[in-house]
Amino acid sequence: MANTFKNYTSTAATGGTTVYTVPNSTVAVAIGINLSNTTTSAKTASVQVGSVYLIKNVSLPAGASLSVLDGKLILEAADTLVVTASANSSVDVILSVLEQT
Repeated sequence: MANTFKNYTSTAATGGTTVYTVPNSTVAVAIGINLSNTTTSAKTASVQVGSVYLIKNVSLPAGASLSVLDGKLILEAADTLVVTASANSSVDVILSVLEQT
């Protein structure tokens, strides 16, 4: 079983942005999900795995960042991590995972 650390980055959109989909025959351990408001006004953001919210409509002040996880999150093959923001191109996302294949 191979273990590989990876980072995935994206910018959230109002319709939701799929930041990560766990590949087939893989288990992923999310070890960090960070959001950053890149604008000069407050925005909100939500993070979901499938249909389950990790956070929903959390306010991010102008220029602020948020670490979403307070521990690790196990993701199985085909699970998706989706981030939604209140405005397009306003919230950057970085996801750090350990993929086990």
